[in-house]
Amino acid sequence: MRSVVVFDAADLPAESGFWSGMLDGHVFADETFHSVIDAAGEWRIGVQLAPEHVSPEWPDGAPQQVHLDLHVEDPKPAHEQATRLGARLLRAGDLDSDEGHQVYADPAGHPFCIGWGHPSREALAAFVRERWGQAGARPDRP
Repeated sequence: MRSVVVFDAADLPAESGFWSGMLDGHVFADETFHSVIDAAGEWRIGVQLAPEHVSPEWPDGAPQQVHLDLHVEDPKPAHEQATRLGARLLRAGDLDSDEGHQVYADPAGHPFCIGWGHPSREALAAFVRERWGQAGARPDRP
């Protein structure tokens, strides 16, 4: 199974270009849908044309449908990359703290977070193994 997050946007090139830049990837585009491929060659994000798209107004306006959390080792270059690519900072965090997050809006207004100091992939895998055994097998499922 592959999961791809799809965003609505009125401006396909701006939205897909932003996410391609954030993922150090590239875009495959047609007239109504853009596929964002990350640096490892994985399809991660889709952007579909929605000419009447209304941007969410986080946190108290038009509701969001979904948001992404991007986990990074160092938040300062991630912040610089996001803002250079057109993100707006919605809620700042302390970039010098050991753990935290900041909330941004992408060019179409979709909120997303850049977080740091959260459990690494290795720590998360160890937690899953400890909780559910080898290979993530869950005892509560047949």
